[in-house]
Amino acid sequence: MTTRITIKSNSAIKVEGDFEIVDSEGNTYDLGGRTVISLCRCGLSQKKPFCDGSHKGEFTHEAQAFALPPKPLV
Repeated sequence: MTTRITIKSNSAIKVEGDFEIVDSEGNTYDLGGRTVISLCRCGLSQKKPFCDGSHKGEFTHEAQAFALPPKPLV
């Protein structure tokens, strides 16, 4: 299954499919067999990098897709 990342309005980043998450030292998080997780993007979660719902009523961002400018040539 392809990995799908959904940026949800006023909420977390939903990741689903075949993926792994590693920390800055390359250590893999044990996801307990999950194929769907939510990552914190508000900074309020006590379980970062995972969402624990702490954003409710404290974080607003209307997520709408847009095109990035072309990658600069080096």
